[in-house]
Amino acid sequence: MTTTAQRFALASRPVGEPSRDNFRLEKIEVPEPAPGQVLLRARYLSLDPYVRGRISGVRSYAEPTPIGSAPPGDAVSVVIKSQDPSLSVGDVVLADTGWQTYALAEARAVRKLDPAIAPVTTALGVLGMPGLTAYSGLLTIGRPVPGETVVVAAATGPVGSLVGQLAKIKGARAVGIAGGPEKTEYLRSTLGFDAAVDHRAADFADQLAAATPGGIDVYFENVGGAVFNAVFPLLNTYARVPVCGLVSGYNDTEPRWSLPSDLMRQVLSKSLTIRGFIVFEFWVQQFDRFQAEVGEWIREGKVRYREDVVDGFETIPDAFRGLLRGENFGKLIVRVSD
Repeated sequence: MTTTAQRFALASRPVGEPSRDNFRLEKIEVPEPAPGQVLLRARYLSLDPYVRGRISGVRSYAEPTPIGSAPPGDAVSVVIKSQDPSLSVGDVVLADTGWQTYALAEARAVRKLDPAIAPVTTALGVLGMPGLTAYSGLLTIGRPVPGETVVVAAATGPVGSLVGQLAKIKGARAVGIAGGPEKTEYLRSTLGFDAAVDHRAADFADQLAAATPGGIDVYFENVGGAVFNAVFPLLNTYARVPVCGLVSGYNDTEPRWSLPSDLMRQVLSKSLTIRGFIVFEFWVQQFDRFQAEVGEWIREGKVRYREDVVDGFETIPDAFRGLLRGENFGKLIVRVSD
């Protein structure tokens, strides 16, 4: 017996901004689980910027999504059939189901969630991959110390918002960069950032300089582009730059951002550390500690988070396009089913 699932398959590789035509909504038959497998029904699907790279043909740290397959995506799911003794029907788990409503998974590859500990959607954001990205990138590469200034771009997203709050916990000064007055006010009044700057402002570079009078010691890079160019002259000697993402250029078909002409000279003369990273290099060593520490800080009220939940499986392509434009406010999640 099979289960009928809906999925969005990659119909063609986007050129520039993805369109709905790049994705094909279809029905597929999901077979019964074999020994060691479980059949899952997706409840909440995570949409993340990294998927833009995976649906292009560009060589990266992971193989591109094949045409005709579902783009990747973690989902909080319910086990509806199990062929493994470690998981029972009704268990809530986190699994990479891709953009589909039902999926098979190897039991060893899913993580069981306890709804009594934290809302299950946090496994997609503040207590999941985005949270570990912020935790590992800032604390392992950025290494802020009390009194330093930490600047983070895309600061209201799930990564950036935690970066700023972790900086405050470590005694540093947190400056967030976001798009629009509503987001910058949220950073200051709700998350406790010391300053927030609107990258859409005509005098953005001047505002950023005014917000960082002592220069920048750690810049957590999420966007690249004009934001990086405004940050770069303000970096102090021995500044650290964890490079997590460059979302401002993910839809570009031609280069529209030039790195500062004196980049390498400044790296040398200021002894700068610029280090790209993929979160999975820290997963085994840091995930348990990250969950314990950030979970405790949430319970103590030291860390807050925001989720942007969109209803309906059919909304996925449009929600994903909005994510790449920066239209989300918090961690973007699609509620697939109740």
